[in-house]
Amino acid sequence: MFKYYGVFNIPMYLTLFRIIMVPCFVAVFYWPIYWSPMLCTLIFFIAAITDWFDGFLARRWNQTSRIGGFLDPIADKIMIITALILISEHFHVWWMTLPISSIIIREILISSLRECIARVDNKNNISVIWLSKVKTFAQMLALIALLCRLNEWTVIMGVISLYTAMLLTLWSMCYYVYSVSSILLQYKLK
Repeated sequence: MFKYYGVFNIPMYLTLFRIIMVPCFVAVFYWPIYWSPMLCTLIFFIAAITDWFDGFLARRWNQTSRIGGFLDPIADKIMIITALILISEHFHVWWMTLPISSIIIREILISSLRECIARVDNKNNISVIWLSKVKTFAQMLALIALLCRLNEWTVIMGVISLYTAMLLTLWSMCYYVYSVSSILLQYKLK
């Protein structure tokens, strides 16, 4: 439909937009006005939608690029980890920090594994599994509920979703580590 003009295209602009939104997201989170949680949630929701939309457009318009494939997951991780840190700081209790730190550790570990596999074997990569999609859904639900904090029930739903996301995170992390262990052992990485 649209002609591809190099690296900078609409999907890439959406990815860059998500990265640029992070400082705004943080600033709004700390605004001392009663509706800042709603605006912060809206910013996060827009970022989540653009995450889906940029990938859809890149595939649909055949505008995928190596830099886009590299930056898109980074933009996702930046926004999600920032939201997790802000939520942990807001609630400031161990039972929120536990699932949040577990999710952050998994994100870093899987990203590192992807990079490691890409360096040793370009043919093998860690593909996304259905479990990760479910984890992402639970995680997004948790983050939206915990950023919004409309009422007690919203927070309870957010905490339940966060713990669900943590369990799915640990399960998918074990799956990914197991699935790449043979590749890593094959190349005898130290």
